[in-house]
Amino acid sequence: MTYVVTENCIKCKYTDCVDVCPVDCFREGPEFLVIDPDECIDCTLCIPECPAEAIFAEEDVPEDQQDMIALNAELAKQWPAIIERKDPPADADEWLGRPDKRKFLKCG
Repeated sequence: MTYVVTENCIKCKYTDCVDVCPVDCFREGPEFLVIDPDECIDCTLCIPECPAEAIFAEEDVPEDQQDMIALNAELAKQWPAIIERKDPPADADEWLGRPDKRKFLKCG
């Protein structure tokens, strides 16, 4: 099992989770973070740290977010590791909890 970053991270991109990850399994893209499933050790430390409540155990990913499992794995191979907390985007709080954010996802 691994942990998965889901849609609510898009455009929020808080990095509180990065501070607590003992194996640096987070990868950073332009609009959100993903978890590298090959690096994640299932420690659960990131879940309570996420202000967006966007991180789930793979078996607990909501039905409408199941595609995020494969997307995390795919993008983790392309994006660089993030090992230090950064300030969130200035408008992160405005995006928090907003539905249908996938259309804003930039994978490049």
